[in-house]
Amino acid sequence: MADNKTPKIGILAIQGDFAAHAAMLHSLGAETKEVRTVADLQECDALVLPGGESTTQLQFLQEEGLLDAIKVFTANHRPVFGTCAGAILLATHVKNPPQGSLGLLDMTVLRNAYGRQLASEVCSGDSKLKSEPMEMVFIRAPIIDSVGPGVEILAEYAGKPSLVQKGNVLAATFHPELTDDSTVHRHFLDLIEEFASTEPLSAHSNK
Repeated sequence: MADNKTPKIGILAIQGDFAAHAAMLHSLGAETKEVRTVADLQECDALVLPGGESTTQLQFLQEEGLLDAIKVFTANHRPVFGTCAGAILLATHVKNPPQGSLGLLDMTVLRNAYGRQLASEVCSGDSKLKSEPMEMVFIRAPIIDSVGPGVEILAEYAGKPSLVQKGNVLAATFHPELTDDSTVHRHFLDLIEEFASTEPLSAHSNK
């Protein structure tokens, strides 16, 4: 990505709150693109995996060839941000019940951690991104039960990590796009800028 180019952020757009992510990113001056195919992904500098139903999203990624494409995309230093179901997809270990995943972030995630009911909750928790408490909207949220070496915990709620990062991969169990607080998305944009000058691992990284 050229230094003077506005980053184009892909948002997986098959279900969930992808439009809310787009609105938040647009408010911060970013360009977005709805991603449904490998070709869509190849046009992007970063990717958001939004909330929704992780098993449905996983099946879609597999059917469209996006599962492997996202792994290559991430290996080539392109930032990826998953929220709620997106965080489940990023985890190396998924339990309650088990399911497959991208395996891009060393953490164990518990699905349906608060039960299967359509429960939502607006809470506040401490974070490293701002001095005052961060508003967090949880909707049928998973729980990050543990993280591996090198995974930084950026925010917590009720004694568990709620926002974590390792390198170019960021994951939240809550929905920052459903609040008026742009802190998390600003952090993601900073991450994109940080990795903008990093060269892909190979000339064939987007193929």
